[in-house]
Amino acid sequence: LGLLDNPSNGEYYFLDKEVSKFSERERSNMRKENIGFIFQSFNLIDELTVYENVELPLLYLGVPTADRKKKVNNVLERMGIMHRTSHFPQQLSGGQQQRVAVARAVVGGQKLILADEPTGNLDSTHGDEVMSMLTQLNEEGTTIIMVTHSPSYAEYCQRIIHLFDGHVVTENIKEEFRV
Repeated sequence: LGLLDNPSNGEYYFLDKEVSKFSERERSNMRKENIGFIFQSFNLIDELTVYENVELPLLYLGVPTADRKKKVNNVLERMGIMHRTSHFPQQLSGGQQQRVAVARAVVGGQKLILADEPTGNLDSTHGDEVMSMLTQLNEEGTTIIMVTHSPSYAEYCQRIIHLFDGHVVTENIKEEFRV
């Protein structure tokens, strides 16, 4: 889904393009422009400050300095970590690191967010805030694909797919989202 690998067979369409035949460079460009990742293990860069970690995807996209500053400050404010902009990841709690990881994933306005346990290291208050932010992004048109072990956070989702040993065992679509 994240365009990190070539599919072993079949076709994969993303934004009306068959990406299964893309070169590594084409997949990389498509990924950086359109997909945000939230990792369970944060994957922050230790040598960069909070601000620099969040700014990094915008640098790769060539966003002008003034626009980068505005976007980074906006998302850090939304995540409640503006007071930590000059800190390094090792100076943050696990919950703060996760909020930085979420901020980095959404700062560029990506069309798809792949979230692996985005609330896994957060207390319930900050977990609810992250879920509210992801819900708002979804309402604004961003597709969110989230893996979670939390039934309460799964309830935020429009569609819930339960897997067991790599196989779909149930699929539930909330009534208001059925077509």
